[in-house]
Order: sequence, then C-alpha cells, then structure tokens
Amino acid sequence: MKTPIFLRLYLPKYFSTGTILRFFVVAVLCALIFLLGIALVNRLILSPPVNPEVPTELQRTASEKIIQLNILNASGSRGLAATMTDYLRARGFDVVEFGNYDTLLDRSIVIDRVDDSASTARVAYSIGIADTLCRREVDSTLYLRCTIIIGKDYPSLKPFR
Repeated sequence: MKTPIFLRLYLPKYFSTGTILRFFVVAVLCALIFLLGIALVNRLILSPPVNPEVPTELQRTASEKIIQLNILNASGSRGLAATMTDYLRARGFDVVEFGNYDTLLDRSIVIDRVDDSASTARVAYSIGIADTLCRREVDSTLYLRCTIIIGKDYPSLKPFR
C-alpha cells in the first residue's frame, strides 16, 4: 500500500503506515488499561462498597440483619427522599419510610436511634456525610437503626452527584 502524501511530507522514511497504526493501537490499549486500573483502585481502596448488614454483636433480635432506616427531606426541594431511598435500597439497606421533615435544615445529618454508632457510620459513609454530622438521639420505639435528614447541602451527597 502506498503511503498517503500528507504522511510522506511529515514523517521520516523509516516510519511506515503499519508502524504508525501499531503504535496508535498500543497507545489506545495502554490508555484503556490505565483507566481500568484507576477505576479498580477507586472501587476497592478509595471508595469501597458499604456492607448494609448490622454487626452480629449489635443485633437486638435474631431477625435483625440489615440496617433499617428512614429518610426525611428538610431541604425544601421535592423528590429528594425518594431518590435517596432508591439509592440506598439499591445498595442493600432497608429503607422503611421516607417523607418530609417539619423544618428546613442547612446541613444533612444522620441520627443514631439505638446507640449503634457503627451502623450510623456505615450509613453516613455510604451517602457521603461526615462522621461529625452524626447525632445520637436514642428512641427505641421507632424500630430503626438511624434516620437520615436531607438538608440544603444535598448536592454534595453521593446520591445527587
């Protein structure tokens, strides 16, 4: 095959079209392997998946295996609690209720309902809330591990990015 004129003008004589094509294919494959490696490191080390199961030593009953929680929207925007519900259910959490909170909040928080900070920390990590925004308000009559209240800072949370 004859080398096109534009390639003959800009390339030295020892480069052939086949050599350039092989170099391009190898470069694309190397870039693809690099990107897949970054995705693997991110998935396994930087942002590992969260286990939605209640630790065995913290279970109150034998049937209590998955973290149960409710979600309340305190941002003033519509549909956020339902979006967060879908996000958490897809990750194995048991969202038993969602709705609106009675007042608006600037910051999203996670409330510990049964004095189980380990489960609360798992929920907070899974949605991108800092541990400093976890509060302890024990109310065992709710039959929940924790409550998520979505504030006006919702665009910074994982389900809404």
